[in-house]
Amino acid sequence: MTYEYQTSFTCSKLITIEYDEKTHVVESITFLGGCPGNTIGVATLCKNKKLEEIVNLLSGIKCGYKPTSCPDQLAKACLAILDSISK
Repeated sequence: MTYEYQTSFTCSKLITIEYDEKTHVVESITFLGGCPGNTIGVATLCKNKKLEEIVNLLSGIKCGYKPTSCPDQLAKACLAILDSISK
């Protein structure tokens, strides 16, 4: 399944997540915009992890003075997926 998440307050503008609906395992993540090294690194580290694990690992991370970060926005995207699955 594919999910697209519009980010807020970050250099990246969109996160696309491919995941398995039954297992909640992430197959791939791509960021549109942002710092390439950081976003590719985060996406690579999160591949093959469950949505729930990503939420626990990345929630609340801030980027400098900003209220959020690309990793935090990824956690929010994963949480949005989980919320939509549970409905």
